[in-house]
Amino acid sequence: PSDAHLAQLYASSCKACHGQPGTGAPLVGDHGAWKPRADKGINELLKNVALGYKGMPAGGQCFSCSAADYRALIAFMADQPIPEK
Repeated sequence: PSDAHLAQLYASSCKACHGQPGTGAPLVGDHGAWKPRADKGINELLKNVALGYKGMPAGGQCFSCSAADYRALIAFMADQPIPEK
């Protein structure tokens, strides 16, 4: 992310899985992997982040992330519009 705060959060929490092939997590900017997730809507994605989903731990290991941070990080990683659902 271009925002320094979000870049730090991404580097310390999200990048370990969303920046490494083979982890099972959708990679940053992989539109094909993010599309079915984005289609579920931001509220479902936020719920998955909060509770954990499959191999992703609750909160994505970001203990200082706010809801706004999660929204921005998801938008950055998905790199596509995510509807409000």
